[in-house]
Amino acid sequence: MADYQLRRNRLRKLLEAVDGAAMLVTNQRNVRYLTGFTGDDSYLLVTADSELLLSDPRFQQQLTEECPGLETWIRSPGEQLWEVTCQQLSKRRLTQLVVESGTMPVDLFDRLDVSSGVDRLHKGTVQVETLREIKDAEEIQCIQRAVDLAQRALQAIMPQLTSPMTELQVANEIDRLIRHLGGSGCSFPPIVAVGPRAALPHATPGSTKIGSSSFVLIDWGATLDGYRSDLTRVLMTSKIPAKFRQVYQNVLEAQRAAIAMIRPGVTTGEVDFAARQVMESAGLADHFNHGTGHGIGLDIHEAPRLAKGQQQVLQAGMVVTVEPGAYFPHWGGVRIEDDVLVTQAGQQVLSSLPVDLESNVIELEEWK
Repeated sequence: MADYQLRRNRLRKLLEAVDGAAMLVTNQRNVRYLTGFTGDDSYLLVTADSELLLSDPRFQQQLTEECPGLETWIRSPGEQLWEVTCQQLSKRRLTQLVVESGTMPVDLFDRLDVSSGVDRLHKGTVQVETLREIKDAEEIQCIQRAVDLAQRALQAIMPQLTSPMTELQVANEIDRLIRHLGGSGCSFPPIVAVGPRAALPHATPGSTKIGSSSFVLIDWGATLDGYRSDLTRVLMTSKIPAKFRQVYQNVLEAQRAAIAMIRPGVTTGEVDFAARQVMESAGLADHFNHGTGHGIGLDIHEAPRLAKGQQQVLQAGMVVTVEPGAYFPHWGGVRIEDDVLVTQAGQQVLSSLPVDLESNVIELEEWK
């Protein structure tokens, strides 16, 4: 079980740099990270020597089950959350309060500024997301289970694919399978892009049929126990064109180079550069138009960013995607993505689906 008290104490260490200010956590992912509470519409107040979770009557029993021992304040049905928050802040006579300006609505900030009695509000001086960058053992296990679940879903759907199936039908079936296998759904709306539509890195699944081209790009992930995975494979559905084979091999080499670069002490920009070097040597630099990867966890996109010019240093416990790609308008695109844990010794690829081209050739049934 996660040590939520330890996480809150780590947050207090960060707050010491702001003269021991208190912090109001309003981002629901961050509230979950610090308390284990899986509901919503709740705020966490962390001071130097106390913690208070402000919520509403719908979650009273849930809070008892998920957050034993944590002090709570349940607003009455006639009160609004911002009102009771201001009351509790005023009661504590706080002089300084850190708020999550990156996700806090402007109207909530203004209400706190006017009605909380706090002398000074600090915008984003301390970020819970900084703590979330380094995953603990339980988080790594959760992400691994989410990876395994996503892989099982793709393996289950591959034999079911038929020529007349549309991109949207495939995307919906992936989501159904993930839920059937025990997940709470996809990490994000799956990207299923056939042939020329794979030139769109974030293509929205539509009515294009799987059998209308020789390949289909699938970018998907599973959510399990709140944690997410993110994978991409390109499936060949007929004879492999020579150009496709060459582009695929170049992208695979770029991915391997980036993964090999991952280890503590290396910057995220250096990992991105390793992938771009391969793509540039292959003449594909202008066709690789996004970052090499990003962190994953409670959110599908978290720090750190693996992108050009980024200087963040990798640390053991970070989990990132590695997903170089090459895209050609009106022809299609190739992206290969795996989830990678930064370890003390280097890296561990959490996903195990094969990436070689021949292993991703499938045979479509004409009808089902």
